[in-house]
Formats: sequence, structure tokens, C-alpha cells
Amino acid sequence: MTLPGGRPAVETQSCAAPTPGDEVSPFDLERLDIVAVGHVDHGKSTVIGRLMADTGSLPDGKLEQVRQMCAQNARPFEYAFLLDALKNEQAQGITIDTARCFFTTPRRHYIIHDAPGHVEFLKNMITGASRAQAALLVIDAHEGVRENSKRHGYILSMLGIRQISVLVNKMDLLGWEQAKFEAIVDEYADFLGRLGVHPMSFIPVSAREGDNIVARSAVTPWYDGPTVLEQVEAFERLEDDLDRPFRMPLQDVYKFTAAGDDRRIFVGTVETGRVRPGDGVVFLPSGKQSSVKTIEALSGPRPDEAFAGQATGVTLETQVYAKPGELMVRADEPEPLVATRIRANIFWMATAPLVRGRRYVLRMGAARVAAELEQVISVLDEQELQSVSGVGQVERHDVAEVILRAVRPVAFDPADVLEPTSRFVIVHGWDTAGCGIALEALEDKGRGDVTGRRFRRGEVSDAERAARYGHQGRAIVFVSHSGEAAHALAAEVERRMFGRGLHSFYLSAADLGDDKDVLAREGHLGRLGEIAWAMTDAGIIFVASLGDVDRFDLDRLRRLAVPHQVYVVDMDAQGDLGADLEIPPAGVTGDGAAEEALRALAAAGALPES
Repeated sequence: MTLPGGRPAVETQSCAAPTPGDEVSPFDLERLDIVAVGHVDHGKSTVIGRLMADTGSLPDGKLEQVRQMCAQNARPFEYAFLLDALKNEQAQGITIDTARCFFTTPRRHYIIHDAPGHVEFLKNMITGASRAQAALLVIDAHEGVRENSKRHGYILSMLGIRQISVLVNKMDLLGWEQAKFEAIVDEYADFLGRLGVHPMSFIPVSAREGDNIVARSAVTPWYDGPTVLEQVEAFERLEDDLDRPFRMPLQDVYKFTAAGDDRRIFVGTVETGRVRPGDGVVFLPSGKQSSVKTIEALSGPRPDEAFAGQATGVTLETQVYAKPGELMVRADEPEPLVATRIRANIFWMATAPLVRGRRYVLRMGAARVAAELEQVISVLDEQELQSVSGVGQVERHDVAEVILRAVRPVAFDPADVLEPTSRFVIVHGWDTAGCGIALEALEDKGRGDVTGRRFRRGEVSDAERAARYGHQGRAIVFVSHSGEAAHALAAEVERRMFGRGLHSFYLSAADLGDDKDVLAREGHLGRLGEIAWAMTDAGIIFVASLGDVDRFDLDRLRRLAVPHQVYVVDMDAQGDLGADLEIPPAGVTGDGAAEEALRALAAAGALPES
């Protein structure tokens, strides 16, 4: 059979049963994840149920048990009942959550994710599809291509799934008319083609009767393509993630100092590529560099490498203070993009629309960043597959091209380069509101918080305040990974300033609120910047302490305090914060630490000479 555009149908492979004594354990076979999607009532669960029944993959007695249940409840038997285990699913006749089904052939072990077809459960469908390397997309021959069929096609393309077979189900209701089958093939192949998706096959089936599911049917002499089982066997397991650039989102840094272990283990799951001891690595967006010293394991000898799909941990030759959320990459491979403005394709799932002026949480890899909608470039018209511009917001179930602005840089790859690290979700409140793929990094045209919020001033000038106080207003910020250490030194420095007649005020940023929430943290930093501006504008020397910040945080704080100066004291001597003054760790202990800090600040011009 030849598909539209002159493309040949997939070449099939034999699925003969193994000879006695040749049986292979499923654990010795390769595994392939396949997602089955389709509009509600198009028969996708029936297709999977029939596939499992006809391949002998059901547990002993399962088929009889379901038949007996149907008889007891005076209901006709449906193969979909083999999958719809939840009472709500059986009662309503629809799949609600993604179910996983397992079956094995001589070639490999399969996990089929039966994804919901109803529009209300698209979140669950995306969850199931995100794990798959191939897809079976089911269309009811009687109803034809529906709105959700198009949504599912778009979502599969957005997730980067390119191995797709379209099953045209319920052909028996149309009398197996070849012309009607080919009309559906032409329509849907054209739709998918404009998304850059080219199905490997279109298969006419009747899941209820079993035609072309496992065995070739005599009622389709005009069809010479694969059966569903043959197509499933022809899907390839994609191994190329190992050969792609190394990407590991940093989830956490484990420290065991209380147990006398000085290791700092950088942990995460490797998305793509591989890394070995000795490889140079870079953390983005911070740009901090080191090289891998060891790859750690929970037990047994240390591995020689970590590769795609593994949850792992590494130690580094030189200690760097990388934060969870950064992307770890190899120094000798192409780097991802780093940006605050991102052009992206999104699929919106929340009831409330995606609107400008509202803060959301952008979750990309391990990064959690506050972000806003800057612009809706276009919304996809699913009927005509045309982009509609001039739209101000993104409604529920819309597919749109947008520009997102994050409050801090995020590292990612464009979808056409490396799709696993292009994917993201948008969270609003406690809900996953949308998902998408990053397409491009855009130039930052300037930030809305460059000057922050300003207050109405009185008639006293800066010069008058400086003449009265004997100094100008400015901010001095002590930063350390140990927030308590920063607090202790900053508070003591402010006490001694006050003792010398300087007009000073100290505030610990930790007292502004809980920084564990992404949106709250960004709000607290903005509030600290506004307080710094107000205090310095009043001619006061404002002293603050901050824990676990990066260069971007400090740059933002400086912008918020403009036109007044912010002096940053790096108590960990990290060298990459752009600090005005660095105090080596050994120098921040002891009785003379505050006096030494005061002398250094005076020498740097942050304080008047005593």
C-alpha cells in the first residue's frame, strides 16, 4: 500500500511464536512505550483490549471474568472493559485516567499507555503520551476526523513523537468501503503533514471483530499494509538519546557534613547523552564550570559513566555553588540557549485563560521560575489549521504560539534541536495549567522592574540629607550560602556603624517571608529592592543579609535601587557574583570580623573614613 504523497507503507515483520525452549524472559528483551490516543468513543480501548486478548497477553481467567461480569449486569461484552478497570470508567463508557497495559512478543516487551480521549481529561492524555516513543492514533471511520483527533495529532507532534500509526476503526459499520477509508486517510494525512508529522501507516480495522488487529482480514483484499501487531513490531526503539549532547537538570545537591563526609553530590536524571569522570561540565544559566570527579552509586562500585535515562549523582573536582534548577552540560558539546524571553508553542488546559499581567510558574527541567505572558503571536484554528493573530489571551484547549517572559534566565534547547530539554509546563496555583515546547530564545528588550515602584518624594534633596548625616544613602548587602552567617555579620556591622554615628538600618531578607515558593521568592526580592531604594533615598545606609543568591538576583537588586548604589559583600569568596567586596570564608569568623569588614567597606568607598 502507498500512503498519500507517494510514501510507501511500513515494511512488516513476522510475529511467529517462538519454538519450545526458545522462550525469552521479558526482562531480557528491549522495552518500548506506546501511547494509544483518539477521540472519545472512537474505540481505542477496544483496540488495545483486542490486541491483548488475541496475543494471549491477558492474565489467566481475565477474559472469562469480564464476560461473566457483563452477563451478571446484563451488559454486552466489550473488549474495552479489559482496560477500563475503574468503576467510573465502566459506568460512563469512557477512559478517565491513563492505564498501562503490558504484553510481550518474541521481539520485545511493550507498555501501552491507554490515554483518555475526552477533552476534559487531556492532562491525563499528555501525561501518558510524554512517556512514549510511538503512538497508535484511533479514528472512528463512521464519525471521521473530529476536533479532538486534531488536538491529539498536534500534541503528539509537540511532544516530538514521530512514529505514528493511524488506525481507522469501525470500518465494518461502513461495509469496508475502500473509498471512505481513503477519504479519511487523505484528510488526516494532509492535516498531520502540515504539522510536520508523517504517519508510518493507516490501517483499516474493526477492533470489535478483530479484523487487521493481529491477523490479516479477508474483508480487506484491497489493503496490503501491516496489521496493528505487525506495525507495533515495526516501531523502532529510539536509542539516539545516548548520542545526543549531555543534559542533566540539577535537582538537588546532597551534603553529608554531619556524618563527616565532605562530598557534595550533584544529583539529577540524565535527559540525553552521557558523562564520564574527567569530562568538563558547565552549569547554566550561571555559567559555573568544573569537571566530573566521580559518578556516585547507592551501593556497589562507582559507575564509569552516567547516561540518558539514569537518575544519578556526580562529584566535582573543584567545588562550585550551583543551584537546583540549573542545567548541567558538557563543556565540549554544543551549549543550550539561555534567555528570559522565550518564543514557544503551548497547549492551554486550565479553565481560566492564559492572560497578560498574571504571574505563573514556568517549570522547565528542574528549573522553577516566575514568568508572564508577554504576547500571543497567534492561536491555531483547529478546523482550518490556520494561525489567527490579534488574540489577547489563550483560552482553554487552545494551541498557541506565544512569547513568555521569565523573571530570571532559563537554560533550554529549541524543540528542533533537542526536544526533551525544550519541554515545559506552566503552573498556576496548584494546577498544571499548560504545557509546551520552546522554539527560540529572544533578545531581552529591557525589564519592567528596572526602576521598580517609586514613591512621591518630599522637598529635601539628597545633598541636604548628605550634609545633615555626613554621608550619602547606600545599600550594603552581605551574601552567603549560610543565611545565618550573613545575618550575624551584617547585624554586627550595622551595630558598629550606628555606634560611630552613621545613620543605618539593618534588615534580614529571611524575615520577608518563606522563599520556598517560587512566586513568593521573586516577590520578596522585589520588596527588598523597594525597601533598599526607599532607605537609601532617605539618606540611610541600608544593611541587609541574603542567603543562597546568584548573580542575577544581585543584578536585579541593583536595578531596583537605581540611582542609589548597592555594595555587595560576598562572604564565600565565590568570585562569580559580581561582588564589590569578597571576604574569604576563613575571614568571617572571630571577634575582629565586623571591624575587618568595616575597614574593607571604607577602603572600597562604601563608608566614610572613620
